[in-house]
Amino acid sequence: MFSNLWVPAGVACFATSRCQTVDNLYTNSLSVKSKSPPPDGIGGWERTPHDGSNTGRCERCACHGDDHRGRRGAARPRGRDADNGARPPRPSAPAPEPSCGQRARRLLPYGRVPGMRAACGWRAAPSLPDACASRHGRRAAGRAVSHDVIILGAGPAGANAALAAAESGLRVVLFDQQPEAGGQVWRAPLPGLSMPSSPELSSGDALRARLAASAVECRFGRTVWSVGGHFRVDAVGPDGNEHVEAPRLVAATGAHERVVPFPGWTLPGVIGLAAATVLLKSHGVLPGQRVVIAGCGPLLAAVAAGVLKGGGTIAAIADLAGPSDWLRALPALASQPRLLARGAGWALKIGGARVPVLFRHGVRAAEGDDALSRVSLAPVDAEGAFIAGPERVMEADALCVGHGLVPGAEVPRLFRVAQAFDRQRGGFVPKLDAEGRTSLNGLYACGDGVGLRGALVAEAAGRLAGLACAHDAGALTAATFAGVSAPAREAIGQARAFSDAMGDMMALRPAQVAAIPPETTVCRCEDVTRADIESAYADGAREMNQLKQFTRCGMGPCQGRFCGDVAAEILAAKVGSREEVGTFTARPPLRPVALADLLGSFDYSDIPIPPPAPL
Repeated sequence: MFSNLWVPAGVACFATSRCQTVDNLYTNSLSVKSKSPPPDGIGGWERTPHDGSNTGRCERCACHGDDHRGRRGAARPRGRDADNGARPPRPSAPAPEPSCGQRARRLLPYGRVPGMRAACGWRAAPSLPDACASRHGRRAAGRAVSHDVIILGAGPAGANAALAAAESGLRVVLFDQQPEAGGQVWRAPLPGLSMPSSPELSSGDALRARLAASAVECRFGRTVWSVGGHFRVDAVGPDGNEHVEAPRLVAATGAHERVVPFPGWTLPGVIGLAAATVLLKSHGVLPGQRVVIAGCGPLLAAVAAGVLKGGGTIAAIADLAGPSDWLRALPALASQPRLLARGAGWALKIGGARVPVLFRHGVRAAEGDDALSRVSLAPVDAEGAFIAGPERVMEADALCVGHGLVPGAEVPRLFRVAQAFDRQRGGFVPKLDAEGRTSLNGLYACGDGVGLRGALVAEAAGRLAGLACAHDAGALTAATFAGVSAPAREAIGQARAFSDAMGDMMALRPAQVAAIPPETTVCRCEDVTRADIESAYADGAREMNQLKQFTRCGMGPCQGRFCGDVAAEILAAKVGSREEVGTFTARPPLRPVALADLLGSFDYSDIPIPPPAPL
């Protein structure tokens, strides 16, 4: 199956999780060359059929396969010499320079990428150098680094973690993909764009002012594509590839939206509720002139109010919940009077515009030729399954739909920390202690990326995680830590009832997924339907990584973020439980990045020609 594998020249050496010799031995006949024809004499590995002995040669360190015998994560002899331990002759020539040059080693030193598997199947431990590291000199233990803590994500959780840690005396670097801090909740408008005042904008501006006045080193506009053990972060930014190391890492990567597929959901004009908030908050752009809003949770009212404020028309709001659900949640919502008043203001605006609100309704289908033109709405039961009743067809040029959020826990999963499935909190979430520590020493997590709790809890949890970093680093005594962290703990307790009520409303119900027609696309990146997923189960797929191998579900640009939760629910209905099917394995790159951004300018003349491998 790999006989036609091609990778760009200069990549094969560092794209594996350890010495290249190991990966060169796993199959009988495999060639890795440059993607385009190189000049004469330059290329990747040319391998001859495996003869049973470990005679492959590593381009990077000139070792032979048997040089790694007995090391963790290294090749073991196979074939006819597996028992007698026959060793090929050692090379007498000195080790050549790395074929990928210094640039490749800078990107992935010794291939230490947590969870990345070599073709031979062994997984590299986060702290384990590869089998050839001694040839080039391992990174010295206790090497000095320029930061005490790295924080990923500048939303309510990450920004408050950064501020708390910096105020405690730690050297903090903060990464975010957006040009300014605030996350999705307090998202900043585009530079030069004036937006009407709102509570979210005011809160975001205050946070951005605090960061600007702090000692936090902010690196915005960066795409973090790899996170390595204890702890190295690689990112691509305006000036190219960069990396930072620190003994502590806080993951505050937020959540992404969930849309349960329905016929026509991939039509132009159909967008998520969270995407609609980005258009409204950051760009000041309406999703359409006549809009249908559907799904569940508080974003329904927030988006509707934003569309009306911007001058748009709402054809209908279809809420999966019923009036009784909102009345049942009212005592919990009343625990946060400010947020309840905000929601009441949205409701008054919607009522004043005489917008039809259809409780216990969902989207049956979106229709149109080249773009959305009609939306069919049908009644549902308390679990979200369609029931008998009249369907309503609404003319619209935009449909904003969302069925809750999914925690973006890729970074904790990359390190294989302990996790558990919690439907109310959005899916699989890492197990944390009260201060945000994971099961891996030095790794912390907070915010909606570790379970949906909302901005209030995210703020407090972020501050608590930042203070925990300072305490663990010795910057705060136990008594001081207990005192300064008490307000954050109290805030989390006060907001828990509100966040639990919202979590219940946005939780994915199995009946919602059961209503997806067989021919409907689930993974839009790879065009995988529900029928394809069920066919993969019939062929033997019992967990998410097997499903990926059978169907390519989750292998597109979104890397399973938008299809993974629903696909897992479909498979779990056959297998038995979500715990059994698990999740897609997190792997770098965490976000799609261009290879040119990582390598910079590249020329074949930069690559020393390695001597041919011994036969």
